[in-house]
Amino acid sequence: MADRAIYQEFVLARSDRLLRTAYLLTRDWALAEDLLQESLAKAWFAWPGVAEPEAYVRRVLVTTYTSWWRRKWRRELPSDDLPDVPVDGGAGRDREELWQAVGRLPARMRAVIVLRFYEDLPVAEVARLLGCAPGTVKSQTAKALAKLRVDESIMEETHR
Repeated sequence: MADRAIYQEFVLARSDRLLRTAYLLTRDWALAEDLLQESLAKAWFAWPGVAEPEAYVRRVLVTTYTSWWRRKWRRELPSDDLPDVPVDGGAGRDREELWQAVGRLPARMRAVIVLRFYEDLPVAEVARLLGCAPGTVKSQTAKALAKLRVDESIMEETHR
């Protein structure tokens, strides 16, 4: 019963931040909510043995997201209707275009960028969360940043 109360407190306290991380990985609020819910459900079953709850749930979040991308069908269906595009000042547009460019990165690179630069985690922590060597995190970060540097949509914005 005490585990349940601790889990509920954790979910209430950390869900907003974890949801933002899920959104940055998926770039879709509905998918982010699904991802967070699935990750929290997985974490519940391991809860009594979890030493660092936030790090554990974040790792479950990233591994669940990665497994979604390995599936052939990604729950996206083509549509003839285009969504409305929000109009705002330059800063919001630039930020959105940057995150769209991040969204075009492969899943592993996107996870590294989100964890390193949005979550501001050190290389060692990202490596631990992703289950890889710190050198892999560094090389994936370098490759992702190189891809972002040559992304045409970002290049067009900087030359306007």
